[in-house]
Amino acid sequence: MSDIVDEFNAYREKMNSRILEDNNKIIKRIFNLDTNAYMPGALDVKTKELLGLVASAVLRCDDCVKYHLETSYKEGLSKEEVMEALSIATLVGGTIVIPHLRKAYEFWDALEKKEASS
Repeated sequence: MSDIVDEFNAYREKMNSRILEDNNKIIKRIFNLDTNAYMPGALDVKTKELLGLVASAVLRCDDCVKYHLETSYKEGLSKEEVMEALSIATLVGGTIVIPHLRKAYEFWDALEKKEASS
């Protein structure tokens, strides 16, 4: 089975580089705003990542969910914390979020498996 974590990160890196090479000032500013929004502030990074994860799930953006799952994992959030946040996303977003919840569980399992094999 292919590694969905590595595939996601390679594609994201490749395409972000492609997008940024066009030197579009608006897109660059959006990328910069996104980066800065998740820096520590009145809210810590873990809280911001959970907020991003919930918003991404409700908006049904699988790439965004994967990004926030991996960052949450790297920040040391527990599976229980992340899945509780996803339960709130499912409550708020409704049953249409369930397919994205499945993918989120699959990706989190891949993150755990990847670390275990390292």
